[in-house]
Formats: sequence, structure tokens, C-alpha cells
Amino acid sequence: MVTKPISIEKPKLTQLAQDVRGAAIIEFAFVAAPLIALILAVFQTSISLFTQQTLETAAEKVGRVVMTGQASSANMTATQFKNLTCSKLPSFMPCSSVMIDVNAFTSISSISTSKPNITYDNSGNVSNSWKFDLGDQGDIVIMRIMYLSPSAYGPLGFTLANQPNGKRLMVSTLVFKNESI
Repeated sequence: MVTKPISIEKPKLTQLAQDVRGAAIIEFAFVAAPLIALILAVFQTSISLFTQQTLETAAEKVGRVVMTGQASSANMTATQFKNLTCSKLPSFMPCSSVMIDVNAFTSISSISTSKPNITYDNSGNVSNSWKFDLGDQGDIVIMRIMYLSPSAYGPLGFTLANQPNGKRLMVSTLVFKNESI
């Protein structure tokens, strides 16, 4: 019995062009990185928006305490007010990252609602000292509750950080008139 040697034929160029085996994996490789980047960007944006809304809700709750005079009548200190605010926040938002600025004015034209200027020391910690003035009956109060949220870097350099050290400053601002008691 004579055996015929195995010969490997080289595929012709037209045969290679018509071969679709493995095409799906190649096509997925082209879209995988942008798809994963998009999914992570949506996830990071969702967390950021959820955190901002949680901060807004807490601000409304503690703002009501100031507006109705409950904080003034209880002689609430800045630390007590911060603790009250932190009790309205979920556990994933540490109180050490919360800053509160409360200012009272007698007229609406004298208030400033501009973005607060955050300053940092050499260690990267916030070095601002914030005011805590609850005002009197009939005063206009501007209350800012600020939170420095960690912001992760996503693929392709996507980040929501707007502060040094990869942090995102979220601010909830309420302007209201203290009720007459």
C-alpha cells in the first residue's frame, strides 16, 4: 500500500476573503473597548447623579429645620447642625467629606449664590472655614451643603472630577426666608 504524503494547500486569496469564521470575534474586538467605556461612564454618571440627589434631599430636610426656627430655638451649633445633616445622608457619604456654609442676610440683593471657592492645604485637605449664621425671623438665609465625592477615572480618561485629588464637589444650595414665629 502506497501512502500519499499529506500536502497542505495554501488557500487562495479569494478563499481567504470569503472565509467568515471568526468574523464575530473580530467585529466584537472593534466595539468592545468603546462599549465597555460607555457602560462604565453611564454607571459613574448614575452614581454621581444619585449622590447629588441624595445631597439635595438632605439639604431640603435640614433647611426646613432652619427655616422654621427649630435650629435657632435649640441654640444649635455648627457641629450639631452638621451631625443632623449627616444623619440624613446614606452611609456611603462620610460626614468627614461634608461641609456646611450658612449665611443670613436682611435683603435679597446682598446675597451671593456663586460657586464656593474651595482652598486646600499642603496635605490636600480643605482649609476653608465656613460661616454658620442661622439669622433671625424674617432674614433671608442661603445655605450651602457641600460634599467632596470620590471620582474614579474610567477608561479612555473619563472622569467627573472637578477638584484636585480626583474629587468631585457637589453643592446643594437653598435660599429661603426664615419664618416668623
